[in-house]
Amino acid sequence: MNEAALRAHTTDEAAEEFARDLTHGLQRKAKRIPCKYFYDARGSELFDRICRLPEYYQTRTEMALLREHAGEIARLMGANVELVEFGAGSLAKVRILLDALDAPQSYVPIDISGDYLLDVVVGLEEDYPDMTLRPVIADFTQAIALPAKEMAVSRRVGFFPGSTIGNFTREAAVSFLKNAARTLGGGGLLIGTDLVKDPAVLHAAYNDSAGVTAAFNKNLLLRANRELGANFDLNQFAHHACYNPTAMKIEMYLVSLARQTVRVAGETLRFSEGEAVHTEDSHKYTIESFTELAVEAGFTPRKSWTDAHRLFAIHWLETR
Repeated sequence: MNEAALRAHTTDEAAEEFARDLTHGLQRKAKRIPCKYFYDARGSELFDRICRLPEYYQTRTEMALLREHAGEIARLMGANVELVEFGAGSLAKVRILLDALDAPQSYVPIDISGDYLLDVVVGLEEDYPDMTLRPVIADFTQAIALPAKEMAVSRRVGFFPGSTIGNFTREAAVSFLKNAARTLGGGGLLIGTDLVKDPAVLHAAYNDSAGVTAAFNKNLLLRANRELGANFDLNQFAHHACYNPTAMKIEMYLVSLARQTVRVAGETLRFSEGEAVHTEDSHKYTIESFTELAVEAGFTPRKSWTDAHRLFAIHWLETR
């Protein structure tokens, strides 16, 4: 792993893209910030804290499912694979798979937060000395050209845990899955989805009593201050998350608490009191609705696993 080269990853281009997306999004009548910008180093650390909160059932439920079914999943994936993880986080979940797989040849974590990705990957090198680690700093929602497979690799298989697919609109989810199929070049994909459930459970998960999700949401503004020289006053914005039962999704916002003007990347942006900035959607699926989505994207669903309370599901999809 050439760490120096990876850390030199197009920093200026990334900052320009962030500035462009932020200013364009905040100049719209219905203001929005793309949720991919949550995940700088601090945002990734905050999300790891969210995953350990008592209200946030998703992570512990998915990890329990992975542990329970790891052997079967490994058999479906096959031996000598290259495992590609889209949106790698703390790497706790992928270790469950790596420990179950038969002679995994290489691991390719893809994440937009380069420093965070490289820091967490370092811990894998000692634990898996016979496996090649090839981190890729990229926006996994876009088409990605991966390095050529090593000779010993039987096929590429994908891993997309954490119900991140729920952050996409239906059209974007189909597009992501089609891109993933091309990236994997004929392999399969293991993917997690959060399921439709009691709205009170969902509300608690996105409005935790410790305020970590609120800090995670506001980190978008803190990041703009740090990276773009913006002057957001975080005390003048409130975290708001609610469940839309008709659309079957959590909607997350930052709400301006006053009429205010903010400077971002040379642009003057105005907010009215009570104006909302949309920062994230988190769609919830049924087993049936996600199966339909996967088929539309060109996958063949082979197996789904869920917990006894039907809180969460993981699915094994194969390309046609």
